[in-house]
Amino acid sequence: MLVKWLIYRNFENLEVWKRSARLSADIYKLTIDLNDFGFRNQLTRSGLSVPSNIAEGMTRESDKERLRFLDISRSSLAETRTQIYIGIDINYINKDIGLQWINETVELSKMLTALKAKIKADS
Repeated sequence: MLVKWLIYRNFENLEVWKRSARLSADIYKLTIDLNDFGFRNQLTRSGLSVPSNIAEGMTRESDKERLRFLDISRSSLAETRTQIYIGIDINYINKDIGLQWINETVELSKMLTALKAKIKADS
């Protein structure tokens, strides 16, 4: 039980949390000069939601709650990916950078799915 507690409570050690936090920071940095506040706000909020919900979920007491927050994180990734596609299309986001971000959201989604499977297996 102690091992499970250490794995889940120390969300900072999870690679999926580290990478999603980095993606969120990158989105903030590279859209700082974007004049469309509504678009930028929605994109940064959805990106920020991913590592935030991972952190919140991993500190919850029950596996059911952990899984729910990981689902929210994965949904936020889909929202972020959608906004990136649109940002590329309307020339708010550089295509090369946007495609890197899209690839990262796909990888992060896979990582969240794997983490969910691990939690279920450990239950």
